[in-house]
Amino acid sequence: MKVVKVINNNIIKSFDQENNEVLVMGKGLGFQKKPGDEVDTDLIEKVYVSSQELNSNKLAQLLADVPIEHVQIANEIISFAKASLGKKLNDNIFLTLTDHISYAIERYNNGIPIKNALLWEIKRFYNHEFLIGKESLNMIKNKLGIDLPEDEAGFIALHIVNAELDMAQVSQVSEMTKIIQNITNIVRLYFKMDLDEYSLNYERFIVHLKFFVQRLFTGTDLTEENDSSLLFLIKEKYREEYLCALKIRQYIMNEFQRDLKEDEIIYLTIHIKRITSK
Repeated sequence: MKVVKVINNNIIKSFDQENNEVLVMGKGLGFQKKPGDEVDTDLIEKVYVSSQELNSNKLAQLLADVPIEHVQIANEIISFAKASLGKKLNDNIFLTLTDHISYAIERYNNGIPIKNALLWEIKRFYNHEFLIGKESLNMIKNKLGIDLPEDEAGFIALHIVNAELDMAQVSQVSEMTKIIQNITNIVRLYFKMDLDEYSLNYERFIVHLKFFVQRLFTGTDLTEENDSSLLFLIKEKYREEYLCALKIRQYIMNEFQRDLKEDEIIYLTIHIKRITSK
């Protein structure tokens, strides 16, 4: 691997064996290097492969301006999140989370606190991602000696959810959070009951709603099986739950001018039955 361009003392641009453009990071990797020099592989800490999701020019600009310690801790957090969740994350998280963490540290050093208005909802709806955010704060404290507030765990969680669902902006995830809250409130008010937010059925319901709202944002529908007998059975057996699902359908129609297909109604009804059963 040869140096194509030196970004700074810690970042160089090169090409991998498949001739993909890559950014290579490592402490001192670009020091006194020039184009054409061999890359010291012993110093390599991270290789970023340019892709549709990951814009190498934007990443190079970001990495050139951010302390390498911030980049390193962001990479560690992303690796931990992938392992904990057991799934692939959109590569764009390398850009968004690195930028956020560096800015959060800068705000902390300047004594500028930022409150997370969605912290309560994030804890409820994205508990796994929030716990990753909490562990991320421990990693930052252990490595950098900076004790960021719990609000930042919530912001990190939103970046992770964003990367899980492959959405373009964290603002979309914030909007998704509000929609999920509104839907769960419809269920609460309809049945006049509190929901057990620590139950497995509730967790399954929230997971269903995450992907339900993602389909709403992307304009995709479930593939309908058109099983009219199943819908009739659901209507008869779980009448109140079905009527509650119709209220959710009306909410979606009012807010987004999207009508829910019968399969969506069936799944919502079944989930509502599970979370409202004692």
